[in-house]
Amino acid sequence: MATSTVFFLLLLTPMAAVAAFDVPTLAFSEGFSHLFGNDNLIRSKDDRSVRLSLNRYSGSGFISSELYEHGFFSASIKLPRDYTAGVVVAFYTSNGDIFPNTHDELDLEFLGNVRGKDWRIQTNVYGNGSTARGREERYLVPFDPTEAAHRYSILWTPDYIIFYIDDVPIREVVRSDAMGGDFPSKPMSVYATIWDGSSWATSYGKIKINYKYAPYVSEFSDLILRGCRVDPIQQVDTAERCAEAVEELMSADYALLTPMKRAAMRRFRERYMIYSFCYDHHRYGNFTFPDCDYVSPEHTRFGEWGDNRFPPKEVRRSRRRVRKPSPINVPSSE
Repeated sequence: MATSTVFFLLLLTPMAAVAAFDVPTLAFSEGFSHLFGNDNLIRSKDDRSVRLSLNRYSGSGFISSELYEHGFFSASIKLPRDYTAGVVVAFYTSNGDIFPNTHDELDLEFLGNVRGKDWRIQTNVYGNGSTARGREERYLVPFDPTEAAHRYSILWTPDYIIFYIDDVPIREVVRSDAMGGDFPSKPMSVYATIWDGSSWATSYGKIKINYKYAPYVSEFSDLILRGCRVDPIQQVDTAERCAEAVEELMSADYALLTPMKRAAMRRFRERYMIYSFCYDHHRYGNFTFPDCDYVSPEHTRFGEWGDNRFPPKEVRRSRRRVRKPSPINVPSSE
């Protein structure tokens, strides 16, 4: 059994893993359309997967054919190999094309790195144009995401948001009155893109993309769109019309955080979160976010820039130190 698989089994429980989400997947043409990149987007012959590539001329991307008022959005993604500094692969929801000044957005962003260093994953939550109060978190990836595809998912309900890697929840954002418009509430489209993020993606922009390693290719499959589809113009009685779909959404297994799932989420965050907006005093000063738990033991691990004072070891570097890794070993969290 692969090390990454064992890792996630152990995150969930020493004895068993939560069963995979039983959700139908879509063919590309059933729910998506080409967004940009011309020939840099290639669909498989059976229309069940898509390759997005980035070269010195263009990135690429696709978009859902409909907007959704809440939903569960998911894809299995395999990331580019080798030197990927400056490369950003993203799977996210947004309505920025409709509400440019007050847009909502939920992001899973994959940030490339130099050869031999791990990819990072960043989650973002923006509501009503709240990018000045960006709720960003960043994590190490506890496996090599270039070896095989892993499932990444976003659950967005009226009351909470959950980000998943495979079947493990890695972040929950619960709506509160104090958050106000910072909690995303307007219908959004679903996007997947690959692009040049040299200005910020790797070592805060110090390391740029190198196109001699292009094309950078990411693969998307097992596409899922579950939610209430809405008309972007005629949004009359949306809440009432979507009530049944939202009720179904919130009763699904991926919407229920059992004690076992919460324990898995806590362990993931303890081991692999390397940045949290909650503790970034240089960016936000003494501003406190209502959705941050400042009395949690978590805060003792982070410095004034929001970075983990005790970052976990790089997964790939840890593997190189072990001459004959056991299949039951998991990456060190020290």
